[in-house]
Amino acid sequence: MVDRQFTGIDNQPILRRKTEDELQGAAEAGAEQGGVALYLSYLDAAGVPLSASLLVSLLPHTHERATAALTTHGEATVVDLPAAGRATRRRRTERSKESRKLGSTFPDTIVEYFVPVPGRAELLLLTFSTPLEPLADEMVELFDAVAGTLRWPRPATTGKAAG
Repeated sequence: MVDRQFTGIDNQPILRRKTEDELQGAAEAGAEQGGVALYLSYLDAAGVPLSASLLVSLLPHTHERATAALTTHGEATVVDLPAAGRATRRRRTERSKESRKLGSTFPDTIVEYFVPVPGRAELLLLTFSTPLEPLADEMVELFDAVAGTLRWPRPATTGKAAG
């Protein structure tokens, strides 16, 4: 990703190294929080970079417990994802340490989906984040659309088909 962002820019070795360090730090922080996958957007629309991330984590909790804890604070709602079923969704804003380091004056918009893993006492946590406060509502619509595509694999059938 860093190679792609710095293609043709040979006179910024300090900025390149700082970018590599920040990406490595974000990946390590995600792994420490149970992250199993990290996705970063480096797309742009009409010259505007659409900065966003998605951290996918596994949590050892039941959906009911997580929903009760989140809704106690009035921050979460229960939603239905078309193919994955019921989930708890929470939207919040915060000024992250990473944003402050980069000099951003805007808070990050964060949308979290707590999705029960079928047949297990675990939750799949999808944590979407963007520093684009002026486009927050549009980015949240994108996050909701991506979360809506979550599908669980069908369990493998055992036994032979009748013939």
